[in-house]
Amino acid sequence: MISWADLATPLASYSFYEICCYAAGIAGNVFAFVLFISPIPTFKRIVQNKSTEKFSGLPYVYALLNCLLCMWYGLPFVSYGIILVVTVNSIGAAFQITYLAIFIAYADKRTKLKMGGLLIGVLCFFALVAYVSLVFYNHPTRMTLVGYLSAASLVSMSASPLFIIKLVVKTSSVEYMPFSLSLATFLMSISFFAYGVLLHDFFLSIPNGIGTLLGVAQLLVYAYYSQRSEDDRLPLVAQKCVMERNLSI
Repeated sequence: MISWADLATPLASYSFYEICCYAAGIAGNVFAFVLFISPIPTFKRIVQNKSTEKFSGLPYVYALLNCLLCMWYGLPFVSYGIILVVTVNSIGAAFQITYLAIFIAYADKRTKLKMGGLLIGVLCFFALVAYVSLVFYNHPTRMTLVGYLSAASLVSMSASPLFIIKLVVKTSSVEYMPFSLSLATFLMSISFFAYGVLLHDFFLSIPNGIGTLLGVAQLLVYAYYSQRSEDDRLPLVAQKCVMERNLSI
């Protein structure tokens, strides 16, 4: 398993296997970063309007919990130091905390209390997991405990596209499923799936494997309904051309 100590090793001394591990992990970090910055337009709108409007802060609470648990799992005193899991989830946690701070600042009083309570609850839960895993468990058992928690969190996050797919099928429109985000989600999942397989870490490979399958499903749904939308628009375009032609005669 690639650890923190490997950072001091010259690149030329890495084996092909280790280079593949790093390539998969770095790719996962890059695609995850794309997902982390994707809500920026939403929060620009919140700041400009000085209101959270009808936006929900819950996705950022769930994402923060997921990032904290996965970051904890990647640390050397929990697993064996999976640096690229720590980096991506540390950055992700920083983004989610920033988003939540902005959301709470511009929310109405009732929503402030609700979101503030949820944020404190997430931080307290993470602190409890960290304390219990360090004090009451040895290293192998600690890795298993935190691994199952992080895997469960990843699976729940991976299931979120199901709600978007349901909305697309219901509305027959891909308006709420941006292709770039769907593609980035798929590429991130498959990168970390490969990373987990190469590291023989099923706490990484299984949840990201599920995420990969759901990403494929999301892309297939997008391809089907985007094509269907284009087909539905073609008769309208043709009808408009005929009308313009008749008017010109």
